[in-house]
Amino acid sequence: MFDTKFAIVLREDLAVWQKLNVTAFLTSGIVAEKPGIIGEAYRDADGNVYNPLSIQPVIVLSADEKTIGAIHRRAVEREVKTSLYVEEMFSTGHDTANREVFARFGPGNAKVVGIALHADKKIADKITKGAKMHP
Repeated sequence: MFDTKFAIVLREDLAVWQKLNVTAFLTSGIVAEKPGIIGEAYRDADGNVYNPLSIQPVIVLSADEKTIGAIHRRAVEREVKTSLYVEEMFSTGHDTANREVFARFGPGNAKVVGIALHADKKIADKITKGAKMHP
């Protein structure tokens, strides 16, 4: 149905609250970069208007630390722009601090806990190889 894939990969050892938090942050990054992924507003039977949602399903995957690091490197090598969340961002409390801690790491030493991408389906599948459907 879609030629593209919207995928989020979470490190499998995260607490549930961390998985939910990271998923929300990563999704916002993809939506900011690709606003066309958002559809029209929703209206209920009484005429109340609700925010629009993604027009495409979001696939949530999980991977161990080594695999998610490889996924990060493959995305960088293929020049696919991603949303990325590193472990150290859990200790910050605001966007400026998040960006400061994020800037300390690169693909070789980042402790990636979540990565999201929206790309051609075949490319997304190659990048996320090794990740499994989130339980």
